[in-house]
Amino acid sequence: MKEKIKVIQYGCGKMGRVFLRYLYEKGAEIVGAIDLNPDLVGKDAGEVAGLGFKLNVPIRSDAENVLEECDADVCVIATKSLMPDVYDAFELAAEFGVNAISTCEEALYPWNTSPALTSKLDRLSKENNCTLAGSGYQDVFWGNLITTLAGATHDITKIEGSSSYNVEDYGIALAEVHGAGLSPEEFEEKIAKGENLPSFMWNANQWLCSQFGWSIKSMMQELVPIFHDEDIHSSTLNMTIKKGNALGMSAVVTTETNQGPVLVTQCIGKVYPEGEVDKNFWTIYGEPNTTVKIEQPATVELTCATIVNRIPQLLMAPAGFYTTEKLPPAKYLAYPMNLYVDDLLIDMK
Repeated sequence: MKEKIKVIQYGCGKMGRVFLRYLYEKGAEIVGAIDLNPDLVGKDAGEVAGLGFKLNVPIRSDAENVLEECDADVCVIATKSLMPDVYDAFELAAEFGVNAISTCEEALYPWNTSPALTSKLDRLSKENNCTLAGSGYQDVFWGNLITTLAGATHDITKIEGSSSYNVEDYGIALAEVHGAGLSPEEFEEKIAKGENLPSFMWNANQWLCSQFGWSIKSMMQELVPIFHDEDIHSSTLNMTIKKGNALGMSAVVTTETNQGPVLVTQCIGKVYPEGEVDKNFWTIYGEPNTTVKIEQPATVELTCATIVNRIPQLLMAPAGFYTTEKLPPAKYLAYPMNLYVDDLLIDMK
């Protein structure tokens, strides 16, 4: 692909700022920027990204007009964490035939947690010859990392995983779906009993089973609030979380497969007390046992880099809602991203 890939950044907050810089530095042409925050609307995308110069792309709140006017190849959606909350953004991109990829954690594999919404988006994107997908940190560190290790394993009986992250780094949407700031009673009512709140490991387990070719026998999850013995201030929530209220939660998902292997995975998302850092631990049990430990992964930057690196693959993927376990692993872009796109494959979509 000779021309630069034209990208709209949808969501210019904490993660959007990183996206804007990464997109520019990987050779994309940023043609539009969208955010509803009045403190950002009107500012230049280059200034918000910290590039030190203007891109002459103002951040706007009129998403439909931006999609209509900008003739973009890709829209990067960095707003919410659940499919019902990002559906409108995906739908808008698909209506204009713009490929879209999102940080929405549920979008990694939403076929069983939001089947109706995903099917609608799949049909709409096929009608308009574009591709929609979800990706991010979990794509690599809960997905392809594990299946790569499995490639060196003779027999698997069980996979255990645990990943922790500071919800402060991702913005208010993620903090809220983890129950940060809620009283124990509020957590029980709004989070633990929430039928429409699959934990992110739920989707990751389904992603893994799909890539392994395992069919699912049963799934269950347990959502447990996490507390601290002191008050903790949350800049994202703009509040002090009182002792006895939830900093966030631990979500444990157990998946039994018809082929035998069991997956027990846990994600811990909370407002961190001072001194705590992100961690990512996984063990494959069988012959042989293998454990991988990643200390202090930069989850925000890794999320943004994964999605930016996925963009050439997104452009070459079949039309529809196309989950990333069907794609090759995300590839490091040593050169401008447009050089990784095969024009012939795009024409055949």
